[in-house]
Amino acid sequence: MTDVTGASADVLHTLFQSDQGGHEQVVLCQDRASGLKAVIAIHSTALGPALGGTRFYPYATEAEAVADALNLARGMSYKNAMAGLDHGGGKAVIIGDPERDKTEELLLAYGRMVASLGGRYVTACDVGTYVADMDVVARECRWTTGRSPENGGAGDSSVLTAFGVYQGMRASAQHLWGDPSLRAKRVGIAGVGKVGHHLVEHLVAEGAEVFVTDVREEAVRRITERHRDVVAVPDTEALIRVEGLDIYAPCALGGALNDATVPVLTASVVCGAANNQLAHPGVEKDLADRGILYAPDYVVNAGGVIQVADELHGFDFERCKAKASKIYDTTLAIFARAKEDGIPPAAAADRIAEQRMADAAAARAR
Repeated sequence: MTDVTGASADVLHTLFQSDQGGHEQVVLCQDRASGLKAVIAIHSTALGPALGGTRFYPYATEAEAVADALNLARGMSYKNAMAGLDHGGGKAVIIGDPERDKTEELLLAYGRMVASLGGRYVTACDVGTYVADMDVVARECRWTTGRSPENGGAGDSSVLTAFGVYQGMRASAQHLWGDPSLRAKRVGIAGVGKVGHHLVEHLVAEGAEVFVTDVREEAVRRITERHRDVVAVPDTEALIRVEGLDIYAPCALGGALNDATVPVLTASVVCGAANNQLAHPGVEKDLADRGILYAPDYVVNAGGVIQVADELHGFDFERCKAKASKIYDTTLAIFARAKEDGIPPAAAADRIAEQRMADAAAARAR
């Protein structure tokens, strides 16, 4: 169904009427010469300029691209608020196959589109875009992070993303078992790519018993050749059923926690780097009903956004690592709030983030 503009009625309902909406601005971008078709969504600037990555993906329809941008931008508002950053939430999507359609001309055109917003939106890397791409975008737009060190940036943000997830695991262990140590804990990691393989290093160093799986055999092989004690399992279906698993870390695609996986999950804790792990509303309650502690994904995977935000002030790794280490305290505070309010941790995190944004908006209005 479409309205008179040709846009999906579902998308417009989300933007203007639903609880998932409330976005301040959505920009449709097109540059015919380069083939650029993009959507920039700004959910909130209550805490400061919107910050979020650029996803380059072959969406089936333009409406699907807009819907994804809206959802991702909203998620960034919550992530940035919980990370203690002075940034609101935004996200951009470029429609196309990055392997086929990405060109220097297209990225430069995209940079001009972001620059036209005058700093209301600060971009970075996401699925389908990389440090080298941000270097190109930055030639047209100074509100670009995730650049290479040679171009004034911080480079790969996966190191601090993994460190933040590790801190979330330590907080989960402290809350559930009274000790933050992960020594001898059985941890299963689904996805050992950019973030997952760094997470393995932290866990192995602490003496955890690590199980891994990935759709790419070479990614698993890189881990097992380096760490002979790490156990490879065939797939995620097998991983979530590992006997005696203490912690499950989804570090690949979203929707990992759903009606099929939650009932068979053997782990006592879920704490991973993947975005949007809860497949639909209500899954957080299903986890709680089974006694599984869920560390909200957008809280524990915030190390990367902490890093790219720091670029705007002249990147300092140790300063960023110190900020990312606070994910431990933030995660513990969420668990405490959840217990106090009698709600799942995901709902508690949302309440804390919403309060910070509301307080900032009220202060600005005074």
